[in-house]
Amino acid sequence: MKKLILILIIFLFGFYNGYSQKVFDTHIHGETNPDIQMQQLETSGVYKAAISSSWDLQNTYRNKFKIELLHGLMLPCPNGKVPYSNQLCFANGKGLPDIKWVEQQINNGKIDFIGEVLSQYYGISPSDKLLYPYYALAEKYNLPVGIHTGLAGPNHGCPNFRVGLGSPILMEDLILKFPKLKIWIMHSGYPFIEETVGIMSVYWNVYTDISVIANPDNIPYKDFYATMKRLIDAGLENRLMFGSDNGNIKQMIESVNKLDFLSSEQKEKIFYKNAEQFFKMPQKN
Repeated sequence: MKKLILILIIFLFGFYNGYSQKVFDTHIHGETNPDIQMQQLETSGVYKAAISSSWDLQNTYRNKFKIELLHGLMLPCPNGKVPYSNQLCFANGKGLPDIKWVEQQINNGKIDFIGEVLSQYYGISPSDKLLYPYYALAEKYNLPVGIHTGLAGPNHGCPNFRVGLGSPILMEDLILKFPKLKIWIMHSGYPFIEETVGIMSVYWNVYTDISVIANPDNIPYKDFYATMKRLIDAGLENRLMFGSDNGNIKQMIESVNKLDFLSSEQKEKIFYKNAEQFFKMPQKN
């Protein structure tokens, strides 16, 4: 009887504190008030998140919050700045960091993944050779690479942005050049979903996050429903990952939970299990 009461108390505590789902958020960015941001994520069940932003802002998040954070290296930065926020990506104002500095930061445990790769905003293909030195380091140190795909919101401040550079098909050359590289297609490539399915069906080291498309403020729910059905029908349930991209995370969690064709096990894979597998780091000596 006491055990039953204890279980009930734990359940009610989780319910009233907003914990509806265990979540690994693979796509967040820095905000002006990190404390509020982290609190909102935590009360939504997020226990781990992958963050990328301007280097200085991102450093203010280190070793400060209960949520475990994986830190990314955002590049290449149009005019040296983060799209939308207009912050300098790096203190020197350059769009790309020195490759020796990057390797040093990796060895110092400061970089856990390369991303968000902003090639589309920069005006180049994700397979442009300009990015090869960074992909080579990622492959060398077994770091995942997250690449922006699809579309963009208004007022991003990047004059070289081109819609056609957002197709996941453009990743094929880099995949072939770096066959051991772990890659994730950010935003599922939407609206280039067939290209996403094509790449992921052939290359098993490619995953995708569902940031933006799970957000009803950005994409109509019927389109999200159809997109997820296509990805699941293509047999990709083991490589779909949740991401909020600083949107209303509670709404996005609900969007996934409302998908009536998903089993509880499939939802768990999307919310955290697939990401745990993808971001799994090699054992240190």
